[in-house]
Amino acid sequence: MKVTVVGGGVIGITTAWYLAEAGHAVTVVDRAPAMADETSHANGGLLHASHAEPWNGPGVFWDLIRWIGRENSPLLVRPRAVPGLIRWGLGFLRYSRRRHHEHSLAVNARLAVHSLERLRALRAETGLRYDDRQEGILKVFNDRTAFESAVQASTLMAEAGVRYQVLDPDQTVALDPAYGDARAQLAGAIYYPEDESGDACLFTRRLAALAAERHGVSLLNDTAVEDWRLEAGRIVAARTNRGEIEADAWVLAAGSYTPLLTRPLGLRVPIYPVKGYSVTLHTPDWEGAPRIPMIDDERKVVMARLGDRIRMAGTAEFAGYDLSLRPARCDNVLNNVLATFPGLRDHIAPETREDWCGLRPMSMDGPPIIGATPVPNLYLNSGTGHLGWTFACGVSHLLAQQLSGEPPALDMAPLALSRFN
Repeated sequence: MKVTVVGGGVIGITTAWYLAEAGHAVTVVDRAPAMADETSHANGGLLHASHAEPWNGPGVFWDLIRWIGRENSPLLVRPRAVPGLIRWGLGFLRYSRRRHHEHSLAVNARLAVHSLERLRALRAETGLRYDDRQEGILKVFNDRTAFESAVQASTLMAEAGVRYQVLDPDQTVALDPAYGDARAQLAGAIYYPEDESGDACLFTRRLAALAAERHGVSLLNDTAVEDWRLEAGRIVAARTNRGEIEADAWVLAAGSYTPLLTRPLGLRVPIYPVKGYSVTLHTPDWEGAPRIPMIDDERKVVMARLGDRIRMAGTAEFAGYDLSLRPARCDNVLNNVLATFPGLRDHIAPETREDWCGLRPMSMDGPPIIGATPVPNLYLNSGTGHLGWTFACGVSHLLAQQLSGEPPALDMAPLALSRFN
């Protein structure tokens, strides 16, 4: 079957890989000049089943109220975004009820465990390297109540196969001495030994090149889908800035832009863009750099080593499709990491600092939106939120199984667009 994947980020390229392995003739189209040039370009670098908890947990409404007007808050709503946010936002709050939240957490955790298994299998098959590290991840806490709540969430995730170890401050420093400067402020930490880290952009571009070489996948950059041509309710062609492209089946892996592409088809897809920021520093001489990546859930930042670089990322900004880079938000990410690793300050070279922002495609309830749609030959692979890199191999493998008529490895019902009906 001739399949066109719209979107050349980590989700689109892994989709193309698994479809091509299943025997389909695959084309990937992306509007950017290179693959992984948008949301997959400089994300946090973590592959973490441990962070499967949806952002709209119980109490998120009061967090939003508490942080209103604070430019340095981890979760920020821009006033001009409010009109376009109302419908999605009400659903986001509705699904924050404990019953919904725990269900979504379980769905995400199972999917994340499956996804990491698929990634390891792909890495073993291809030998692909992407500044990856298999050191686990530490989630650190300064607040005792937040720490105890996270331990409870980890207990729920353990039912899906997420392994973890609860550590006191001394055990945390013993595991990785780089956390010693933060010893006095730590309430505790949770270590997730099976989590990983790696450069999503490097992975995506190397896998794209391998897909083209090994499976004949066609990669079309600078190609933007502008409209669709339908016959008898099926998409027969995409109208792009470079002419029409025909295919038998279509997969939208366009991240936050997926709802804009389905709108002409009369399909409402409840995904909203949530901006995140990252800072990358080249630190080849930082001998005290942490071995184990960090998640600071209270400050909403993450940190990972990628080769001789340090990648820091975080914050959630509801600003619509605004991609303007705000240096103050990047400074906030950096300062929140410096609170745990003050020694990093001596290794900041402004001339090598790289600030970035991107849009996370956030579903209304937390899990991604994967699979068939009311348009018979259109499939979705989007809505992965802050877990796109983590979910990539799993959701794409499931999508390829469904499109190919094979029994999916996981139940697709909790991931289907129809769950919002």
